[in-house]
Amino acid sequence: MRIYTSQVKPEMNDSEVELAGWVHETRDHGKIRFLILRDKKGLVQVIGKKGIVGDDVFNLLSLPKETVISLRGKVKSSPQAPRGVEIIPSEIKILNRVTIQLPVDPTSHVEADLDVRLDNRHIDLRTKRVQAIFQIQSTILRAFREKLTSLDFEEIIPPSLIAAASEGGADVFPVIYFDKEAFLSQSPQLYKQLAVIGGMERVFMTPQYFRAEKHNTTAHLNEITGMDAEIGFADHHLAMSILSETFLHILSSVKERNADDLAELKVELNVPKKLNIYTYTEAVDMLNKHGMKFEWGTDFGRDEERKLFEIIGEEAYIISEYPTAVRAFYSMPNENDPKISNSYDLMYQGVEMSSGAQRIHIPELLEKQIRAKGMNPANFGFYLNAFKSGAPPHAGFGMGLQRVTMAITRQKNIRECTLFPRDMHRLTP
Repeated sequence: MRIYTSQVKPEMNDSEVELAGWVHETRDHGKIRFLILRDKKGLVQVIGKKGIVGDDVFNLLSLPKETVISLRGKVKSSPQAPRGVEIIPSEIKILNRVTIQLPVDPTSHVEADLDVRLDNRHIDLRTKRVQAIFQIQSTILRAFREKLTSLDFEEIIPPSLIAAASEGGADVFPVIYFDKEAFLSQSPQLYKQLAVIGGMERVFMTPQYFRAEKHNTTAHLNEITGMDAEIGFADHHLAMSILSETFLHILSSVKERNADDLAELKVELNVPKKLNIYTYTEAVDMLNKHGMKFEWGTDFGRDEERKLFEIIGEEAYIISEYPTAVRAFYSMPNENDPKISNSYDLMYQGVEMSSGAQRIHIPELLEKQIRAKGMNPANFGFYLNAFKSGAPPHAGFGMGLQRVTMAITRQKNIRECTLFPRDMHRLTP
């Protein structure tokens, strides 16, 4: 039975093992040849001496890099070998040969431009650095599901095809749906609310959603993976508490489970004990106090977010109670001051990771806010009608998986954290 390279240990000395993977590197020293075998778990050294191993096996120890092979051999502990162990092969089989010149070097000895790497992502994924990023991303998704499942949330799957722009804006991708026009979903927001109104009360999802924004930055994509949650019978205070628990669980899970991956990326990950909450008004006062003139009622941009990170000096925190005018139409205005909304953002490393709010559950107020944003309530008929059937107070939040991965892994381009990114110029592979 095949095992992974990471399972080969010095204490298995003289044991017979079966391995499979890619030829990572080879070295020929005349009568001694070395082959480094790579699989998803790591590397192991294979060594053959002429006259000790068969000629057919000895010859195969000089195969071209990235040839796919399987082998059978005996484990030998060796202090000189990487990880203190190596394999003396008795059989090597070629499973697939390399028949092209590889445009990306999986050993990373030769660097390639990002576009070249993304054009050949199937090869780029073989590098340790890229694998580390996606191992961490997998942990982020797993931790998100773990925490919310432990809090009695149910996972749901919203549609990606919708009849109207879900956020009410123009930045949508139209598609032909039989004899009608439809759109790729900008957000799962309406559907997770409908699930709560339907009595599911606590739901989460990891949907794909699409923004037809013509940007060309290192921080934006046109297809995003969300990590969204919605909580029935809740206000923004409960939602912020659950968001804090979830985000801290994500950070602690990555720190615990991905130590080798973080080391590969040279990232030292700190996990705060808690997330402090600052109001938008407090944040505005901080900016003005520290020389950045900022008018109350305006949304924060990247400059303001970076400055607040510098001022507050915390890895992660939440800013709450934003002006109603700068938030989505479904954000609940504060009952004591309608100019303020029961909304919040989670900031990490000076960048917004998550945005959320208590939602408007009163249909008359919801229709009023739709009109105030310059939208037509008729386009939200199914949504508004749902609130007329008995909608509980509810709140929720959403995070972008790629953005969270980018922040945790300290990457400078979000495409590094997207398996097959979609932007203005990239629709393949």
